[in-house]
Amino acid sequence: HLIHRQTNPLLINSSMQPDLTVSRTYTSPMCFQDSIDKELMAEHSLLDPLPDLKVKGVAERAEYHVMSHPQTFPRGLAPDYRGVAMGTTLGRRSKNLFTTQVSLTPSRPLHKATAVFGQAGGRLVVPNTGISLLVPHGGIAEDTTWEMYMIINQQDSSTVTQDEPEIFLSPAVTYGPPGLDLSCPIAMTIAHCAEVSADNWTVRLKRQMQDNKWEEVISVDEESTSCYCLLEAHRCHVLLEHPGCYALVGEPLNQEAAKRLRLAVFGSPDTCNSLGFTLRVYCVDDTPHAFQEVATGERSRGGRLLEEPKMMLFRGNTFSLQVSIQDIPQLLWNIKPFTTCQEFSFSQVWASNQRPLQCAFPLERYSHSSSQLSCKISVRQVKGEEQILQVYTSVVENEKGVVPFFTQSDCTITSQTGSRAFKIPLSIRQRISATFDTANAKGKDWQLLAQKLHIDRNLCYFACQESPSSVILSLWEAQHQDLGDLDSLASALEEIGKVQSTRIATLGCTREEQDSEFTKLG
Repeated sequence: HLIHRQTNPLLINSSMQPDLTVSRTYTSPMCFQDSIDKELMAEHSLLDPLPDLKVKGVAERAEYHVMSHPQTFPRGLAPDYRGVAMGTTLGRRSKNLFTTQVSLTPSRPLHKATAVFGQAGGRLVVPNTGISLLVPHGGIAEDTTWEMYMIINQQDSSTVTQDEPEIFLSPAVTYGPPGLDLSCPIAMTIAHCAEVSADNWTVRLKRQMQDNKWEEVISVDEESTSCYCLLEAHRCHVLLEHPGCYALVGEPLNQEAAKRLRLAVFGSPDTCNSLGFTLRVYCVDDTPHAFQEVATGERSRGGRLLEEPKMMLFRGNTFSLQVSIQDIPQLLWNIKPFTTCQEFSFSQVWASNQRPLQCAFPLERYSHSSSQLSCKISVRQVKGEEQILQVYTSVVENEKGVVPFFTQSDCTITSQTGSRAFKIPLSIRQRISATFDTANAKGKDWQLLAQKLHIDRNLCYFACQESPSSVILSLWEAQHQDLGDLDSLASALEEIGKVQSTRIATLGCTREEQDSEFTKLG
């Protein structure tokens, strides 16, 4: 969708008239809402406890409140919106979240989330990274608790091995503790940067061993009873039973294999030269975590985002990436010689996992009266794609603003436990599982449930589970953690022929409306 840059509170001096730009957004893990008012739904059941399921309507829902945990982020920093694209007005009450009065400095490290879980299960999220973990209800034994954690590994892991052509497509993520005892798989979501729309990659899930070598767990397109991977355009959902350090790696099958790069330009005045202004251009893997690293570094140095970040495909064709500055006002600005065009080698870009690629353009204005800077930044792969970043900004120091994390769901809440963490109410989940785990004469079993939920491969994995339907629903929860209703699940049940109602109560329904719906459904 097209967005006017002048409405974007993230851009400095954005009231100047620019061209329209295309904004892309992340699909990132669920941001637990801190300040949204949500009433508990009536305690009705969705399903009859009979062999043939009859759905009367959803009367229970997840309620989103923040777990009081000593290691969560400050509650006041949780924004009041979900799924907002960059460039729009933030907040359902039209609040401008990113004002110079708001401090966004985190109170603890950005790469770890911890929480204590019991039988009720819950969810862990490493904020603004595309990384999350779902612990199903019943996965932990009754009267038992575990302090679980997720960590994004920060060590240099730019290559998987010295001899193989694989590259990292995601951050390396560790979850634990190592002795964790679960009775069913957890669901981990990892954002990746592979362009998977074409069959140009072999994508594998790997696990780091004690000798720091990486061992293959599963190729995402193969059948396995030990692990399940569901690969989507921007993320991968993995069902796992063993704690450890995991990452998605990719082996290109041809030179058309591509990974997504996110491009961004920041600027800041020179501290030692009142006439100087430096532009810094970043080319990083297109994952929320990689861009958060850039934003955090720029915040610490007083940098300003000068243009909407853009995405481009970088292909495995061995050609380099060139970054050049164009259309500098010659009579107002000067640039150091031999810096107008800079280049990254193919290998620098191709295996750049967790190491932001940056180049700088040092500029100097001829006079203090020249307070505006306009130019273009071209980023292009030789014999490949090109993107243009348009810079048009004030260079006056006192117009500096706060640089936020720039992700679709910028949030700070790292954990939620119990029913509040799940979309599917527990009683409904249990009834679905009881109905579909056992085949009946009509052929309505967990395999049909998987098919209708578009889980149509590696069904042997679910067949080995004590409750196949429950594990399938855990995967559904991981897939739909960004969405606010159960419509897709209701549609699947309706197709199976077990739904009398085509509508599940949504966020906007009042309790009176729900009661009315139940009355009509009988």
